[in-house]
Amino acid sequence: MYNAGFPSQDWWPLAFVGIGMILIALIGRRAGSALLVGFAAGVVFWLLQVSWTSLYLGPVPWIAVSIFEALFFMLGCLAIALAYRLVERAWPSVLGRFGLLPIVVAGLWTAREGVTNLWPYGGFAWGRAALSQSESPFAILVAWIGFSGLTFIMVWLVAFAIECARGAELRGGLRAMLAAAAVAAVLAVPAWPATTNGTVRIGAVQGNGPAGYFQDAAPGEVMNAQTSATIPLIGKDPDMVVWPEGAADVDPLRNAQSAAVLNYLSKNLGSPMIVGTVTETGGRYFNSSLLWKPGKGAVDQYDKRHLVPFGEYVPDRALWRTFAPDLIDLLQRDQTPGTRNNVFDVDGVKAGISICFDIVDDQLLTDMMRGGAQVIIAQTNNADFGRTEENVQQLAIARLRAIEAGRALVNISTVGTSQIISPDGRTISALPAYKPGAMIADVPLGSTTTPAVLFSRGIELLTIGLGLGGLVVAAFTSRRGRMNRA
Repeated sequence: MYNAGFPSQDWWPLAFVGIGMILIALIGRRAGSALLVGFAAGVVFWLLQVSWTSLYLGPVPWIAVSIFEALFFMLGCLAIALAYRLVERAWPSVLGRFGLLPIVVAGLWTAREGVTNLWPYGGFAWGRAALSQSESPFAILVAWIGFSGLTFIMVWLVAFAIECARGAELRGGLRAMLAAAAVAAVLAVPAWPATTNGTVRIGAVQGNGPAGYFQDAAPGEVMNAQTSATIPLIGKDPDMVVWPEGAADVDPLRNAQSAAVLNYLSKNLGSPMIVGTVTETGGRYFNSSLLWKPGKGAVDQYDKRHLVPFGEYVPDRALWRTFAPDLIDLLQRDQTPGTRNNVFDVDGVKAGISICFDIVDDQLLTDMMRGGAQVIIAQTNNADFGRTEENVQQLAIARLRAIEAGRALVNISTVGTSQIISPDGRTISALPAYKPGAMIADVPLGSTTTPAVLFSRGIELLTIGLGLGGLVVAAFTSRRGRMNRA
């Protein structure tokens, strides 16, 4: 039920229903049964949410990731079950039940997501409750309170509605009015006025080449597909042309023929190009984005900072190889996380650069906004996941990022789903998935700072503090109350 609220099903109201089912199942539970409920809910959710990991690698990594993430889900559910017991015991009043308890429960859910976003190995910030709302009326909230804040509000609404249903202290009509008023108050929040200042004409190319890790493509085949799809943009006067992650599958910094192709294209397009490739420096490999100018070559470079563990590098390789040597040895070359600034100056336009998994990292969005980004370029390669839900899940994240930052966003993939998204989340232009093509549009340049960007991690820390702090205070107050009665 909970997973059905996420893309591609996109029945976003079911995310609230799923949260409610989990919370109701935790009320009155002791530790052992709460852990069991949490583990079962987590395993089912994650097996459905990341089923695309099994497409080429088989069931082992899919099941391993699902079970590992379910352990966090399990611990989070244990904390929520404790909150239901301790908060009600510490503050048995109407204020405690209707005011404090939903806040603590929502904070604990957000805290569990906050931990998995960052740990281990940089975290796996996928499947957050907020990500189910990219097409819902609640999406506009991310400009005000970010992803963590939206998760908090979602769980708070559900927890408050549950208390309204349980709260015999108040009349039924009053409880229904309170629940309806809470939803209405949240929906009444206006969209952030994302002001813009001018436009930039951006072309984005989806070559649909054989860019998958397990596709037996000849060197340069992906770049040839990208080149063929780029030719129709010549004569359309773009201010910049964007290629996806890894589109130049032969590094133009080390291969003269690859560089010559980019020089030819950028010269005839009459514009700079932003091109994804893999670069090498001092024996270390980077997943890079190059700013390529006609006659000058690469004038700037961004190296992906949030690499995918076990996808782009293997942490603690010797340890994990003992469990699954065949799978670990598939990735023979580790990439290195970058340290460069993630903003390009493209002839006076500041473009924030995000490569694939970078899009899930809250801090990287904050960094590019503080670097003055007026538009976001999100380059990705979804070829390894075929026609699964992964690409639309990632597109949902990108759409919410556009709203959160108040910036237009170009989500360009090797195979799809590629779209240009406005600062309010609307689709400006799109390409059919799994077909070569190019889109071009006049993209608005953002000129405002949203509250979500201004307060950044502070929002997440506040919501987590409300949950963990409330649980600790409730435990202390409850224990002191028992001692006084004794």
